Amino acid sequence: MFEDRKEAGEALADRVAAARPERPVVLALPRGGVPIAATVAERLGAPLDLLLVRKLGLPGHSELAAGALVEGDPPQAVYNPEVLTMAGLDERDFEGQIADKTQEIAERRARWLSGRAPVDLSGRTAIVVDDGIATGATVRAALRGLRARAPAAVWLAVPVAPPDTLERLAHEADEVICLDRPRDFQAVGLHYRRFPQVSGEEVADILARFDTPDRRPE
Repeated sequence: MFEDRKEAGEALADRVAAARPERPVVLALPRGGVPIAATVAERLGAPLDLLLVRKLGLPGHSELAAGALVEGDPPQAVYNPEVLTMAGLDERDFEGQIADKTQEIAERRARWLSGRAPVDLSGRTAIVVDDGIATGATVRAALRGLRARAPAAVWLAVPVAPPDTLERLAHEADEVICLDRPRDFQAVGLHYRRFPQVSGEEVADILARFDTPDRRPE
C-alpha cells in the first residue's frame, strides 16, 4: 500500500535509477502517471514527455476497444486482431476515427505542453510510466506504438500491477519494473491510501517545470 503518488514515485525512481538506463527519456501516461513520471525524471536528470494514447472503439460499440492510436509522426494505430475478426472489420473501417483521435492528441499536447514537440527517442531508452496497470490494454498499445519512434530500448515502470498483466506485457518491453505485484489485485486506486484525480492544470504545471534547457532532449 502506497501513501500517495509522491511516495510511489520516490520508490519507483529509486528502482529505475538502480537499473541504470542509458540516455533515458521518461514518458508519462496521463493523467495519473504524470506526477510519478516527474519524480522518476527528476531522479534520472532526464527529459519528461507525455505518451498520448486514444482508444479506437468498435463502430456502434464504442466502449469495446478494437485498438488504440499512439502518438507519433505519424501516429501509430495498434489493433486487436481478435476483435477485428469477430466484427468482420479491417483497418480501413477506422480511418474516420483515426482522423478524429489524431486531432484529439494534438489538442491535448497543445493544452498540456503548449504545443511542444515530442522528444526524439532515437537511440534512447524510453521509459513509460503510469501510476498502475489493471488490464494493460492501453499500456500494451503504447509500448507497441512506441517502437516506431526507434528508441534503443523500451522500458515499463509502474508502482503496482497484477502478475498476469505483467506477464503479458513482458513480451512488449525490454525491461519491466514493478514494485508491487498483488495476486488479489482489484483496482489501481485500492493500492494507495490517497488517490485523488490528477487535473489537467496539474499536468500542465508539472510539465512546465521540465521545459527548461537542462530538461530538454540532448
